[in-house]
Amino acid sequence: MFTIYIQGALLGAAMILPLGPQNAFVLQQGSRKQFHLMSALLCALSDTILIIAGVFGGSALLSQSELLMTLITWAGVVFLVWYGYGAFRTAITPDDSVLQLEGRVITRWKVIATLFAVTWLNPHVYLDTFVVLGSVGGQLESQLRPWFTAGALTASFIWFFLLAMLAAWFSPILNKPRSQRIINLFVGCVMWFIAFQLAKHGLGY
Repeated sequence: MFTIYIQGALLGAAMILPLGPQNAFVLQQGSRKQFHLMSALLCALSDTILIIAGVFGGSALLSQSELLMTLITWAGVVFLVWYGYGAFRTAITPDDSVLQLEGRVITRWKVIATLFAVTWLNPHVYLDTFVVLGSVGGQLESQLRPWFTAGALTASFIWFFLLAMLAAWFSPILNKPRSQRIINLFVGCVMWFIAFQLAKHGLGY
């Protein structure tokens, strides 16, 4: 059973660690110390729902609805392009404007809404949790699935909280105008790259 737990943790880490909208947003919030722990918790809880659903049968439901995946894909493209544009716009503003923009504390509900969008409007999340983790975990015997799921969830919680806390720890450096400019350029590039990949997938390329 412990071997299955480790397998779930390693596969979960492999799905979570690559750069994506969730990681970019948590990093951004951590560098500003604005609801960064809440952001990490919401990402991990979203993963909890998706991984459990994937391992215990959700992958079959998703694979039967091509229309649903198409809608999610294009909604994700639109949101990521819009969010990336905002990040690039902030990055190219004068230093005084950057200080003004980055000094604003966004509301708790805006953070929740943004995290909901970068998570649930990103088809890669469903591919990772439903297709990859779901297909591997779903093939296990019923008594082993909870161990596999627990391993994947452990990787998710550790990663998101570690990312948020490290970003907050280095916030004296990361929260400077030049650092924020670099972070916003990085966030914009990640968002637009993912949007481009989703658009290619949506068009069948």
